[in-house]
Amino acid sequence: MKKAEMVIETSLREGGTDPIFRIAGEAANRTKELGPEAVINSTIGALMDDNGELVTFKSVYDTLKGLPNNLIADYSGLAGQPDFLEKITEACFKDCKPEGYIRAVATPGGTGAVRHSFCNYTQLGDTILLTDWYWAAYATIADENHRKVTTFPLYNEAGGFNLEGWKKSMLELLEKQQRVLTVLNTPAHNPTGYTISLEEWEAIKTFVTETAKAQPESKIILLVDLAYIDFAGEGDEARQFMKMLTGMPNNVLTLYAFSCSKGYTMYGLRNGAILCVAPTEEIASEFANACTYSNRGNWSNGTRGAMETITKIFSNDELYNQAMAEQSFYKSILRRRAAAFVEEAQKIGLEMVTYCDGFFISIPCDKPKEVSSHLMEKNTFVVALGKGLRFAPCAVSEEKCRRSPQLILDAIKEVEGC
Repeated sequence: MKKAEMVIETSLREGGTDPIFRIAGEAANRTKELGPEAVINSTIGALMDDNGELVTFKSVYDTLKGLPNNLIADYSGLAGQPDFLEKITEACFKDCKPEGYIRAVATPGGTGAVRHSFCNYTQLGDTILLTDWYWAAYATIADENHRKVTTFPLYNEAGGFNLEGWKKSMLELLEKQQRVLTVLNTPAHNPTGYTISLEEWEAIKTFVTETAKAQPESKIILLVDLAYIDFAGEGDEARQFMKMLTGMPNNVLTLYAFSCSKGYTMYGLRNGAILCVAPTEEIASEFANACTYSNRGNWSNGTRGAMETITKIFSNDELYNQAMAEQSFYKSILRRRAAAFVEEAQKIGLEMVTYCDGFFISIPCDKPKEVSSHLMEKNTFVVALGKGLRFAPCAVSEEKCRRSPQLILDAIKEVEGC
């Protein structure tokens, strides 16, 4: 990288488009040129219908468009509107609200929640612990804010959560920093679709509790990224773990990054919250004060119209039932698509990492960039990651999901010569 001319050295960046957006743009161009039937575009991390159009819930957008103009245009409170904070807490936990002191602060989507947790609960230069398959923006947010990331292997040999690898990394970081924030993106992890089981959560809680008691001067922060929770499990099944993550020592804090982007198709409206379940009132107040101050110092406040929309939906039984029916309808479509991909992949022997639910499926391979480029020549677009390929059934019809595994397997064999 060249020497900085005017910006400070740590803000000198490479130009160009984000790799995912770049390949998505090429897929869009190819679709315009050849038509949607000729292209498989699995780059988009949003729910698309079978015609390639973005899914938007009627209940959400009828509510938004029905708001008085002043409620759409007005500023919100710095922490978010009080009624919104009440309803977003309800949206996050539903019937699985844990015991403890719970506070919420509005953020622009889950990304804002991640930013606040990184900046308020780690020191400058600290290292944040991620799984080795992870959403690339975590590293960007850390780097932008002068933190680092390290990873542990997500999967053990049986394809479950690698508890031993996580524990080892946690202890190593605690020895160096005495403060560790670890991100657990579950359920329906991006980019693998993995969901940490209740048994695995129990083991995580046991380790955290024992470690926190043994190291009372240390701080352990669990950030649970819930971006895809509303497309995981049946009913409140995916939220059951929340009731478990309570009653831990005072030097443990659980944070939740909750987003309305996926569950309520509010992607560009940037609506979400960071929530804490704290062991004491003092720690909860400290959280709310710090994150509210961070709002003011970064984006001042959130999108009022989006907050009012969620508040109305969760305050009106008819609207709520409509929104849940739409969510359920599209969840079933997503599950059929993913099942078609998984079934075909297993039939032909295409290796995948463990998938449970959600928008993405991952395929390990040694040369992901080369395989992705090779697939582009065949009008099939998948995202290259560090350890493999990301396929997005959220964006691809069931028929194309069934066709894609063979195309991917052929491309891997052609590129890797196996």
